[in-house]
Amino acid sequence: MLRKPTDLFQGVSFEELANRFGTPLYLYDESLIRSQCQLFQTTFQHPRVPSEVLYASKAFLTKAMVRLIQEEGLSLDVVSGGELYTALQVGFPAQHIFFHGNNKSQTELQEALDAHVGTMIVDHATELELLVSLLPPASKQRVMLRVNPGIEAHTHEYIKTTKNDSKFGVSIYQKQTLELIQAMASHPNIDFVGLHSHIGSQIFEESSFLEHSKVLLNFVKQILTETQVVIKEINLGGGFGVRYTAEDHVFPLSPLLETLLDTVYQESLRLNIAIPKVLIEPGRAIVGEAGCTLYQVGSTKQTINGKNYLMVDGSMADHIRTALYQAKYDASLLSHRDINKTLSYTVAGKACESGDIIIHSITLPEAQRGDYLLVYSTGAYHYSMSSNYNRLTRPAVVFVKDGTARTVVRKETYTDVLQNDIDEVE
Repeated sequence: MLRKPTDLFQGVSFEELANRFGTPLYLYDESLIRSQCQLFQTTFQHPRVPSEVLYASKAFLTKAMVRLIQEEGLSLDVVSGGELYTALQVGFPAQHIFFHGNNKSQTELQEALDAHVGTMIVDHATELELLVSLLPPASKQRVMLRVNPGIEAHTHEYIKTTKNDSKFGVSIYQKQTLELIQAMASHPNIDFVGLHSHIGSQIFEESSFLEHSKVLLNFVKQILTETQVVIKEINLGGGFGVRYTAEDHVFPLSPLLETLLDTVYQESLRLNIAIPKVLIEPGRAIVGEAGCTLYQVGSTKQTINGKNYLMVDGSMADHIRTALYQAKYDASLLSHRDINKTLSYTVAGKACESGDIIIHSITLPEAQRGDYLLVYSTGAYHYSMSSNYNRLTRPAVVFVKDGTARTVVRKETYTDVLQNDIDEVE
């Protein structure tokens, strides 16, 4: 996405978008989303290694996004009953849905079984027991097991997922995991196909992904040696880093994806094991840089110690990642008047919370009330993690392509915020 002040977003002026849909406003470059899907589909291929690309829907999911993913030929990873329901409502084929989660409820498991979801990813033994208890006697459910290889990728503490004390999966270093795999492989109602693992998010070191594949394949060899169970599929998750600011050194995806599959091929030969099908689950890498958020400046002020605040009409309710992960963002002031006169700003939201900061420090042209601020790379986890904190309404979500803008999620109203409130005690 262009990282300099401009009047247009994919052929539509920001002023027109603000007037039509209001601000704050989530904007998505639909063509960029599609091109990222196509990049994964065409690059994650190997002549001797079967492969499959799943979209990690937790990054951003709406009905329109489900339709786009289906049109581009990707499978779908869901982590809740709500995400599953969204997919089913627009007719996404259930056999291409993979259901994740570390604490699926009985209701969610039953919903998935009723919908004939293609693959269930079991997180631990207790969940397996619950799943088995719900399976019809004559059924056969495809299942993978989430395992934890103990690889510590260099990323934020909250988005590491394979530390030895992670809440996700079971450790490959515990003998109980082998016993669990044996139980799954021998169960008459379970079609146990393989392992799922995910080492974290926003990772910039290619070596982490290659190490992950090697560790997992060595575990596949151990499983075969000690239990005689053949692992047919391995899901390596996602975690490919995207650019938020100039500090983020993003590597080209295509070479890594090709090398990753070749590593699986070579390592499988070395270990003398059957070459497994390899799955990956990009989410942020598909939508992260395709999205941005348009705000309008409400005011500016300088504190007694000289700190300059630029205050916008959004908040941590639509942009939580700065407060949650200390994430950094880049932005442009669109309605600039004098680009030679700049100030260092802290971009703050309107929520009644000291931590309501969008960007802690950024140099911008001197801002005035009514200017528009565009924050980049907000396509992943912003809409997904938005809330009604302070009873603020969620922004609209708009897809823009070839000069045409269309609403995929309408802007909330106060009526929407109140829709689940009960007026009287029942």
